[in-house]
Amino acid sequence: MIPDFRRNKRLYWKKYDYQEKPVADKSEPKTILIVDDSRISRMMLRAIVECEFSHWNILEAANGEEAKRLSETNHIDFITLDMNMPGLDGLTVAPELKLNSPGVKIALITANFQERVRAKAETQGLVFIPKPITEDKVLNFLER
Repeated sequence: MIPDFRRNKRLYWKKYDYQEKPVADKSEPKTILIVDDSRISRMMLRAIVECEFSHWNILEAANGEEAKRLSETNHIDFITLDMNMPGLDGLTVAPELKLNSPGVKIALITANFQERVRAKAETQGLVFIPKPITEDKVLNFLER
């Protein structure tokens, strides 16, 4: 049998056999906004979140303007925010998203490793996540 990681289960391997054990819901339902101009990146982030938190509400935005509109009409708990997007970049739109969703936790996802970018992100209270994105990096952010 091939494990299906899309379900909310963890597989515990024991010798050459395994047992499926359901994972208890870790929290009440949350809302996450995934903001990235790359459809592939949004799909990958969505898959990671759905696998671990299947009961969460997942919103997507392809740019900063769309993210602002969604943050004005929804209560958002977490945001993953791409740094480089057409129009408003991640560092520019983050303060407005924080105003629209007080208490939101925002991760800035970028391949830009410059210290000034990291420092500006930290000054704004953003979690800096360097690309490439991995499941561990995303889950560490969401489980804080």
